[in-house]
Amino acid sequence: MDTFLQDLRYAVRLYLRAPGFTTVAMLALALGIGANTAIFTVVNAALIERLPFRNPDRLVVLWEESARRPGRSNVVGPARTS
Repeated sequence: MDTFLQDLRYAVRLYLRAPGFTTVAMLALALGIGANTAIFTVVNAALIERLPFRNPDRLVVLWEESARRPGRSNVVGPARTS
C-alpha cells in the first residue's frame, strides 16, 4: 500500500508539471481500452460463443435475386399459407 501511495503522489506531481500531456495520455489510454473492450465483445459474441440454438449447424440463409434488379439480393420471406 505504501508503494501505491508513492506512485499516486508521483502521478499527481507529474500531472501538475505537465497537465496537457497527462490529459492527452489518459485520453489515449481510455480510448484504446474502450475500443479494445468493444472489439473483444463483438468478436466474443459473434465468433467465440456458441449460438443459442439446439442445432446451429442446421441453420440456413436463403437469398433471392430479382430479374428486374440484377445484382441486388433480397432475403427470402417465409411462405404464406391461407
